[in-house]
Amino acid sequence: MYNKSILIGRMVADPELRTTPNGVSVCSFRIAVNRPYSKDGGKADFIDIVAWRERAEFVCRYFSKGKPILVEGSIQTRNYEDKNGSKRTAVEVVADNCRFVESKKDSEQVSRPAQKTADVDDGFAELEDDGDLPF
Repeated sequence: MYNKSILIGRMVADPELRTTPNGVSVCSFRIAVNRPYSKDGGKADFIDIVAWRERAEFVCRYFSKGKPILVEGSIQTRNYEDKNGSKRTAVEVVADNCRFVESKKDSEQVSRPAQKTADVDDGFAELEDDGDLPF
């Protein structure tokens, strides 16, 4: 049975693009997903995501820490041995699709500081130029 999940969360850190020895792009990243019905309102789950090939390149090109992202994929578990020889299990979502959540306009407003307009009173008074420079 194929169990597809859809998650919306924020990038916990900037994603890193790696390449396998066979030249396949892979990107591992983590997102924070708020629990919708948490009584204290502050609970979040941190989900590990793996994206391959074009999806990996897309995520690394357009997403960074703090950006919202929608991930569609399947939950996968895998067993491995760590550096100390201990057996470990990893649970992650293998991304079938990654999408933008916010509009381009919203994204630009967050990333660009507000510009000062000419009619803003900044507390400075304009002095008349009498042509006599003090230096």
